[in-house]
Amino acid sequence: MDHSALLTTATTGATLLCGALAVTGVRAYLTGRDRHQALVERLTDTGPPAPAGRGRPFRRVDRRLRATRAGRRLEHRIASTGLDVTVGEFAAYTVVAAAGLWLLAATFLAPFFGPPAAVVAVWSAHGFLAWQRRKRIEKFINQLPELARILANATQAGLALRTALGMAAEEMEAPAGEELARVADRLAVGHSVDEALGELADRLPSRELVVLVTTLVLSHRAGGTVVTSLRNLTATLEERKETRREVRTQLSQVTVTAYVVPLMGLGTLLLMDRIAPGSLDRMTADWWGRTAVVAAFALYGAGFFLIRRLSKIDV
Repeated sequence: MDHSALLTTATTGATLLCGALAVTGVRAYLTGRDRHQALVERLTDTGPPAPAGRGRPFRRVDRRLRATRAGRRLEHRIASTGLDVTVGEFAAYTVVAAAGLWLLAATFLAPFFGPPAAVVAVWSAHGFLAWQRRKRIEKFINQLPELARILANATQAGLALRTALGMAAEEMEAPAGEELARVADRLAVGHSVDEALGELADRLPSRELVVLVTTLVLSHRAGGTVVTSLRNLTATLEERKETRREVRTQLSQVTVTAYVVPLMGLGTLLLMDRIAPGSLDRMTADWWGRTAVVAAFALYGAGFFLIRRLSKIDV
């Protein structure tokens, strides 16, 4: 009897101990996960902090999307644009825009044009990101001669490359100041110069930046006359800046043509439906009409991409 009571007491104690350890483990896991997520959000936040007492919207959607590979790629693209928007916000706004454009096209044109309008909305959202990224890269490229000049002066004054990069981050305006501040933060937490500058070249890819990063990395590794190299690079970047501006001016008419051609097709549809109300409904009612509309959209899209491709000149 005493043996049975002792066994029961031991079993009960072991059960309570296992339960307490399980509760403690779950609590520690949840606390660690929350701290890890807060740290990731703080390190990956590219915009200014939200006002006190009000968090960013769609935080749960943002957390779920950033856990996927596509979400991480989208986060990298958004970070390269410099926009103050999270992955969840961008996805939610894109869905709302696609639904709204679907409804407008189905109401004012024909129900058949709803899905293509939604596809155009999604494509336009990603095209907006690409445009913002190109715009940021162009602005950064225009600041590269000044950046090279600041680094050359700081190096000539005897400052180390890490200190020169931090000084340039404080003196220069966005986007160069923001990007160099990220580089300085990476260097402050123990990253090497090669890694920090390599991440910068990945965020804002361009030939000019690759040349500058290569010059700085090689000079940091092997030493040498970094001042003379930066002086020569400054003059070269100034010449390339003027050349890029001339090429962009010469191709401005071709770029406008690429956007005008698809708009003419859309305007023709609207004009036809305005002249003969209900013509779009009758045209998309059978299989032949839908095929003709899809073929026309495909040809306009092919024309747009071909014109843009032919007008793209790498300098």
